[in-house]
Amino acid sequence: MIGHLKGTIISKNPPEVILEVGGIGYEVLCPMSTFYQLDNLSEDVLLFTHLSIKEDGHTLFGFITKDEKNIFRELIRVNGVGPKVALAILSHLTVKSLIECISTEDADLLAKTPGIGKKTALKLIVELQDRLVKLELVGSPEATNQMDQRNNPNSKQAIEALQSLGFKTKEANRMVSKIDDQDLSTEQLIRLALQNK
Repeated sequence: MIGHLKGTIISKNPPEVILEVGGIGYEVLCPMSTFYQLDNLSEDVLLFTHLSIKEDGHTLFGFITKDEKNIFRELIRVNGVGPKVALAILSHLTVKSLIECISTEDADLLAKTPGIGKKTALKLIVELQDRLVKLELVGSPEATNQMDQRNNPNSKQAIEALQSLGFKTKEANRMVSKIDDQDLSTEQLIRLALQNK
């Protein structure tokens, strides 16, 4: 598996770049978010890569940040979402806005991505909500903060309890995120969340 490549960009033709590493030119498909950042780089470029192997060929996908690569890998694990669709999603939404979109269950915004319908958008939200909480994102802890109330380990249990009481994920997240005190027990969080509703 090729984890990353460091080299010089020889040519750019969205979404493909040719990256020369040690005299070899690698064709790498990148989301537009990565593509725009490559304009500012004149020296060697480091791209985090994912190699997709299918019967008809090997395709390299490149990302300017490790977070993009990790999110890409989570996206392609969703049934019905292939690498090209995942690339389209990351071209349409930044990592932060995608996480926000999933945490707030904004299926309409996700459905605006070419190749994604409302049904697939809802499926993505359902499947990715729990997985993105567990995902360690390097560069954007503030992006995951909405989904993963890391400051208080009891927040996740409080949100799950509120969901079992019939509140939607979006509403439960909102209710718990309003509480500032980080030392509360799960029961105290639930009680306060219900009072602040």
